[in-house]
Amino acid sequence: MSIAVLVVSFAVWTFSAGLAFAQANSIIMGFSGAGISTDLRRVIEKENLWDKYGVNVKAIYFNSGNVLTQAMAGGNINLSDSDVPAMLNLSVSGVMDLKTISVTFNKLEHIFVARKNISKPEELRGKKIAVSRIGSASDIVTRMVIRQWKIDPEKEVTILQSGNTPTRMTALVAGHVDAALISPDNIAKILATGCCRVLVDLSELPLDYARFGGTVSTSMIKTQRDILRRYLQATIEGIYLFKTRPKLVYSVFEEEGIKEPAVQKELHERLAKSLREYPIPEPNGIQGALDSLTHPNARTTKPASLMDISILEEIKKSGFIDKFYGRPPKN
Repeated sequence: MSIAVLVVSFAVWTFSAGLAFAQANSIIMGFSGAGISTDLRRVIEKENLWDKYGVNVKAIYFNSGNVLTQAMAGGNINLSDSDVPAMLNLSVSGVMDLKTISVTFNKLEHIFVARKNISKPEELRGKKIAVSRIGSASDIVTRMVIRQWKIDPEKEVTILQSGNTPTRMTALVAGHVDAALISPDNIAKILATGCCRVLVDLSELPLDYARFGGTVSTSMIKTQRDILRRYLQATIEGIYLFKTRPKLVYSVFEEEGIKEPAVQKELHERLAKSLREYPIPEPNGIQGALDSLTHPNARTTKPASLMDISILEEIKKSGFIDKFYGRPPKN
């Protein structure tokens, strides 16, 4: 074999090996929504934490959880970092075998806003309520809350597909709809218009609810466990930075158009308190999300079958989380 052939063969092998390595260390991550569902990811990206932990993350935005689940089912993404309830719905319906590997927010954080002429939940009867898309987390949560107010979401209100928070805000201000879920980072903006009032802050509900976090296929946990471990390590450090470096988070808010210092401070304190330094999925939170689903299988599905805590347990036992917060490792 000639030297030239050897050189070419080596170059092809090197390229192939490099491509295989890149693919093995890559995650195509889908996310939906804006504001609190993306603030943590933007902190991670600003601090180059994906690179620090050797994971190549390609983040793709979808304008609703329903479209996000379609992308997951179609193999267009291999990890979702938001809309856990929509992912659970995909799993209980038998479309895919998915596992939630992290839950960063284990409570509801959105705020139910209504136009000024509506002062009590019962006054929503006969009104129009905006969600992003039918089947998305905003739709699932909206229906759950309405049912808690003894209102039938199928018969006593009209639920309209409107899009994510900015579009719902526009519809509210214009009077095209009467109520909608609004993310905390946009509440000051919508109230400043004078069109609306807060009907209920969902974060005050005594409810564990797996709202945001990482969901992947069971097969990915088996075949790409190391890359998921590094993804979770970057997430954990991102949570630490979110909690401890408010000015970094304020810069993210600035880019979102939230410029008032008092609003930045209040929003950071709210989200930093809710973000979990050990974002492990918990049965109560998964059950809370299951209880909000309408698929009949959700009634009989056990939370443990929809979560995998093994990678986060390994990370915690290694002392990785404790070192950020200055705690001695636990034996």
